[in-house]
Amino acid sequence: MMQQNPRKTIVIFLLITFAISAIFYTFIIHTGKIMGGRGAFVTGMMWSPALGAFLTSLIIKRPISALAWKWGEGRYQLWSYLVPLCYSFAAYLIIWTVGWGRFYDPQFVGEAAESFGLEKLPRGWVIALYVLLTGTIGMVRSMSSALGEEIGWRGLLAPEMYRMMGYTKTAFISGCIWALWHLPILLFADYNSGTPAWYGFSCFSILVISGSFIFTWFRLKSGSLWTAVVLHASHNLFIQAIFTPLTLTSEKTKYFYDEFGIVIPILSLLVAIYLWTRRGELPAPK
Repeated sequence: MMQQNPRKTIVIFLLITFAISAIFYTFIIHTGKIMGGRGAFVTGMMWSPALGAFLTSLIIKRPISALAWKWGEGRYQLWSYLVPLCYSFAAYLIIWTVGWGRFYDPQFVGEAAESFGLEKLPRGWVIALYVLLTGTIGMVRSMSSALGEEIGWRGLLAPEMYRMMGYTKTAFISGCIWALWHLPILLFADYNSGTPAWYGFSCFSILVISGSFIFTWFRLKSGSLWTAVVLHASHNLFIQAIFTPLTLTSEKTKYFYDEFGIVIPILSLLVAIYLWTRRGELPAPK
């Protein structure tokens, strides 16, 4: 039934996903904080696409096991981890070198040293230890939240759209949907870096839509949902938990760093363009 009518499946999925998300939008907007409710609200929001995918599968009588759960080739998972690390590190290297931000924030590193109980350790060692532990063990927590989104966006939505419209339209349109899904908390809560809303959302949209080209390419090429999960988790981890907190900011920094500044979106766009030129390698829609 699902294979005969992907358009209906997509509509059902989007209606359910946005309806469930609206519950958590309300809680987040009420508190004004993305981490309101000790993070429970944003966790619920990030798992709304998964619930949408599960309920859609139930409605169309498709087994949940069909959502590409296989791990796939290890090289794709490795590249899924490395690609966000590469473009985010390159972005922050530019930011630190040009002077839009500085490496590193002494207060943040001091707090990290205190949390490790290593206040007497040289700061370089503290930073190295923090990056190592966060970039490895931290992936477990990051993947647990990214999984909720990716079950929906790349587990169900992207493959269904790909059957109807091919790679380019699928990546672009699903990326636009993904960006709009974030819009309420960007406009009405603190999911931004303090720039004007039009600027922050423009940068974020470029990042998310270009990210959709990256995520969709790896998902279709590997045949595995987990490439998208690892990509998403790695992206969130290195930007939100490592490079952004390590950056010593000034008033102008917010226009260049994080997901709402311009540098990371540009580098993500370059990766997306490269993968778009390799769209011919993707398997034919089934």
